[in-house]
Amino acid sequence: MKRLKLGMVGGGRGAFIGGVHRIASRIDGRFELVAGALSSSADTAAESAADLGIAPDRSYSDFRVMAKTEADRSDGIDAVAIVTPNQMHAAPVIAFLRAGISVICDKPLCATLAEADEIAAAIKSSNAHFVLTHNYTGYPLVRHARRIIANGELGAIRVAQIEYAQDWLAKSIENEGQKQAAWRTDPAKSGGGGAIGDIGTHAFNLLGFVTGLKTEALSADLHSFGTGRQVDDNAHILLRMQGGAKAMLWASQIAIGNENRMCLRVYGEKGGLEWSQENPNVMSLTVHGEAKRILTRGGAGFGDGSQLWTRIPPGHPEGYLECFANIYTEAADLIEGKNDGAMLPGIDEGLQGMQFIDTCLRSAKNNSEWLPFGLKKS
Repeated sequence: MKRLKLGMVGGGRGAFIGGVHRIASRIDGRFELVAGALSSSADTAAESAADLGIAPDRSYSDFRVMAKTEADRSDGIDAVAIVTPNQMHAAPVIAFLRAGISVICDKPLCATLAEADEIAAAIKSSNAHFVLTHNYTGYPLVRHARRIIANGELGAIRVAQIEYAQDWLAKSIENEGQKQAAWRTDPAKSGGGGAIGDIGTHAFNLLGFVTGLKTEALSADLHSFGTGRQVDDNAHILLRMQGGAKAMLWASQIAIGNENRMCLRVYGEKGGLEWSQENPNVMSLTVHGEAKRILTRGGAGFGDGSQLWTRIPPGHPEGYLECFANIYTEAADLIEGKNDGAMLPGIDEGLQGMQFIDTCLRSAKNNSEWLPFGLKKS
């Protein structure tokens, strides 16, 4: 199988998510990293490229030059991964789309709703593809849960609970030079949302992906516990969803004892299911009046997804990197015209995430006022 040629913007020395993208892109052998503008510092960009075996003539200090040069090369990149801080998503996304190069962008989509609209316009006028890496949608049991609900096995959804709890910002480590904390808590770089943007958008996306329900209104209580912190680090959000369903979303980065605890619970008129990201190979399913069933990734009753979304037999754990790889592999199929990207998050999910952040911020500023979801600030 011929590997697609991948470029990367951001993700140089000292970065976290760039390394994750690189591993995920390689797991199924669908991509080869051949070019990059890996840092805004020319020296760091060159050193990072050397670390990764990128040829010097394909290491760039400016993503605009990279987009033009790679588009003009006969062996230019097929796709680019954007793994910069949020405020640096929009410009490179637009530059590569205009150059006709498909984009795989880390979430959230960007920093502001205005930027989101610019990206949407660029996608509409480009013949290239756009994928947003809400990678948790790639977990096999998450997809199986989506199928269970779509098949009506839980009946009409009544209640859903989604939480994403971490503790890494329990202390104000951004004031101690911690690079990841510094940009994520700086509204000039992360956008107006803190926890709601960094992990809340993941939780919100997963809720809609699994239940298939749209949010109609929300009420948000946002708070910052970190000393001097300018963005929220804890959020409690109530959501009114289609068909009268009620949901609660908790996103916290100061919940001591939690690492990356994302848990989803969905209850319908016929049954309920529960799944946790920290133990992603197991899900419980209960039909009313029957004993609880434990479903395992690729195990009995899993269906054809065991071939589509998993790589190894049940009992051998798969996790975060493999679910991320599902996104990259399906992105490769999309670019090569082998699928329609129906399972892949894209611009619609990106816009919804930005509207989620904006609506939460406006609700919280007005004493948790209930607001119609998606209403943009005038």
